Amino acid sequence: MTYKRIHIIGSTGSGKTFLARTLSSQLNIPYFELDKVMWSSSVEFAGKNPPEIRDRLLEDIISEDAWIIEGIYYKWVMRSFEEADIIIFLTPKPMVRAIRIVLRFIKQRIGFEKANYKQTFKGLVDMLKWNYKFDSENMNKIYELLEHHKRKLIIVNSNNKVLSMKIFKGE
Repeated sequence: MTYKRIHIIGSTGSGKTFLARTLSSQLNIPYFELDKVMWSSSVEFAGKNPPEIRDRLLEDIISEDAWIIEGIYYKWVMRSFEEADIIIFLTPKPMVRAIRIVLRFIKQRIGFEKANYKQTFKGLVDMLKWNYKFDSENMNKIYELLEHHKRKLIIVNSNNKVLSMKIFKGE
C-alpha cells in the first residue's frame, strides 16, 4: 500500500519534524507543521490563531491529495486522523526528548537552525517541564483518542524504526 496521507504525532523532541522532513523527501509528499497552523506570530507562544482560522488552515491541508502532517496537537485535529492513511505515534523516552529539546534550543539560539518562535531560556524551561509531564498527563489521552484508528496506527519509540520499514522507503 502507498501512504499519501500521513499524520505524525508525538511529544516535543520526539522526532516528528525530522521524520516528516525525511519522509517528505523520500516520498515526494509535502509536509506541514501544526505549530505553523496553531501559532500566527513569531513571538514565543503568543498569537494563537483563532479556532476558525486554525481549523480552516488544517482543512486546506487535508483537502490535498497527499500530505504529511506533524505535531503534538490532538484535540482539534480529529479530521486529520480520520483522513490519514496512517498515523505514526512517536514515543521516545522523556530523557531522549529532553536532550533533543536542549540541543534544538542551542542550535536555534546560535542560528544554526530556524525557529518557529522566539527562543528564550524561560521557554526552554517551560518546554522541559511540559516534556517531563507529557507521559503522565497527555500520552494516555492520545492513546485513548487513537484507539478509534488502531487499524492504521503505528506506535514506535524511534523514527529510525519507521524509516527502516519498507513501506516508507519510496519503493
